[in-house]
Amino acid sequence: MNEKFYELPPEKQQRIINAGLEVFGAHDYPQASTDDITAKAEISKGLLFYYFKNKKEFYLFLFDYCCEFFRSQVVTEDFIKITDFFDLMEYAARIKYSIILQYPYMMNFVMKAYYSRREEVSEAMKTRIASTLGEIYTVYFKNIDFSRFKPNVDPQQLLQMLTWMAEGYIQDKLRQSETLNIDELMQDFHTWQEMFRKIAYKEEDNEDDAQS
Repeated sequence: MNEKFYELPPEKQQRIINAGLEVFGAHDYPQASTDDITAKAEISKGLLFYYFKNKKEFYLFLFDYCCEFFRSQVVTEDFIKITDFFDLMEYAARIKYSIILQYPYMMNFVMKAYYSRREEVSEAMKTRIASTLGEIYTVYFKNIDFSRFKPNVDPQQLLQMLTWMAEGYIQDKLRQSETLNIDELMQDFHTWQEMFRKIAYKEEDNEDDAQS
């Protein structure tokens, strides 16, 4: 799929992608105009639909592109070596926040896509998100020592809670038009996860962490 698009010079590919992220990130799907996208990308509307069958296909392509981009930035040799759930979350969060600062349109787009409801793309997004979350848990966390968790704690639910908190925090900062400060973000994220660590881990494991 999209073979013709990938035959374009990289600079032109990026211009089209950035235009899509900017417009879809600023508007809900129905209000996002392909005329605005093509104007920002400096291409004709016919050319956009030559590379992508329609608006929906382009939107889903952008979501897949963002997922792959985050994956390539996060999953490194250092990432794979981490065995503690909370250390891994903090490592991934720092990289994610640094990406947000460099590519603000990407963050806006992903957040709107993630919470899409009753739109033409919503059902397709629901399937993609479920698949992505499943991959995060089974692939990204495959080296994590889950024996440290209390029996009544579900790590997958904990992952979702931390994700919601982090995304809500960022959106609140952006609504207040505050400049995102990665050190401040990470300090707050560290505080949350230390609180959850005490709740989620067995007492002896928390004692080991305190002594190390």
